[in-house]
Amino acid sequence: MFRTVVSIFKIPDLRNKILFTIALLAISRLGMHITCPGVDVQKMMGAAASRDTDSPLARAMEHLQMLSGGSMTRSSLFGLGIMPYITASIILMLLAEVWPALKKLKEEGQTGYKKIQEYTRYLTVPVCIIQAMAIVKMSTQFAYDGMEGYAVIMGVIGMTAGTIFLMWLGEQIDEYGIGNGISLLIMAGIISRMPGTAVGVFQNASLRFGSAEGGYGPAKLIFLAAAFVFVVAGAILITQGQRRIPIQQAKQMRGRRIYGGARHYLPLRVNHGGVMPIIFASSLMQFPPILAGQLVNFFPNSRMVADIYGAFMPGSYIYNVLEIILIILFSYFWTAIQFQPKEMAKNLRNSGSFIPGLRPGERTAEYLETVMMRITFYGAIFLAIIAVVPTVIAQMPGLNIDWRVASFFGGTGLLIVVSVSLDLVQRIESNLLMRNYEGFSQSGRIRGAFR
Repeated sequence: MFRTVVSIFKIPDLRNKILFTIALLAISRLGMHITCPGVDVQKMMGAAASRDTDSPLARAMEHLQMLSGGSMTRSSLFGLGIMPYITASIILMLLAEVWPALKKLKEEGQTGYKKIQEYTRYLTVPVCIIQAMAIVKMSTQFAYDGMEGYAVIMGVIGMTAGTIFLMWLGEQIDEYGIGNGISLLIMAGIISRMPGTAVGVFQNASLRFGSAEGGYGPAKLIFLAAAFVFVVAGAILITQGQRRIPIQQAKQMRGRRIYGGARHYLPLRVNHGGVMPIIFASSLMQFPPILAGQLVNFFPNSRMVADIYGAFMPGSYIYNVLEIILIILFSYFWTAIQFQPKEMAKNLRNSGSFIPGLRPGERTAEYLETVMMRITFYGAIFLAIIAVVPTVIAQMPGLNIDWRVASFFGGTGLLIVVSVSLDLVQRIESNLLMRNYEGFSQSGRIRGAFR
């Protein structure tokens, strides 16, 4: 392994790509500390430190910051992160399934893809303005006296420009660096939270059994380490898992020679939707607790409203069941959008390939759709388990683990870090193998690598 890492920096092209990517990621993290003009940062950070971190609104803000890679507690220029760009991409992706003009662009290949990317950049600007206005509206109470209007205008302009700059950084990483730029920016934002959490655990750690309330004794530390390894291994398993469909290529006679006849496999991913089902479900589940909290404010003496508020609080039984159901539904929804069995069957027939025992065309499409629906069920169950693991760990009797610490043992953040890390390792390994270097694994390429 050490020799492989040394080999990475022996290749000038690969070394330059890695260093370029690290430099741009460092610039993105540096921008998180540049405050929007007119806002008193000390007052804002003091209010953030004193607020109830277990409230539904605080958890919703923490969830949004994790997904966007931004930092809203400082009202920074990069406070929105890259979330507006992701939102615009999802909107256009969904519209491409129902809008004939976008659907036609999607079918044009690389040319159409570039045009859709251009539309995504244009759509990102109004999305940024809307989200920035919502964030700046909450931070006007921390503006300097007499500068409230100035803080709003400069905050919206600054946050919009910051997100566009982050989008440009991601595209530069795609073109001149290594890895997916947008995914790396999000992963950098998630990983940046880990040192603070690790320091908190270390400060409350104790080597004596029977530690104080809220402390981390030897048994609890061993449990946390074992749980982290187990969940990471499960996340890797679900990310790399695939069902391979045997494909037979038809033989063709050209002159006196026979070409084709090779047998290969069509890989179908168990988790075809990636982290998107968890992102959709967890984002949607942020609203019921907030709405229930508003009902409690309007009807403070109502027992029924209090029961509803308790039922929709994060960690409750009903909350977890609803989140699991939403993850399963969104897994099938996202797979139905991304996976096109009829188009895949058509491409197989046009290339002279077929699935043994099945007639090309409609029968092949039905078979691929049936297989995909079956394996999606298991992928959705795995996603649901990983999503509720932090809640289970945080509420296990006798452990008393903070939910911020437990959030690193599952959920969206862990899946994003695992999937992006695997993609990055596979890209680096492809560059090594292309130049006749050994990969990271001595037994051959990493299983599940498609590049």
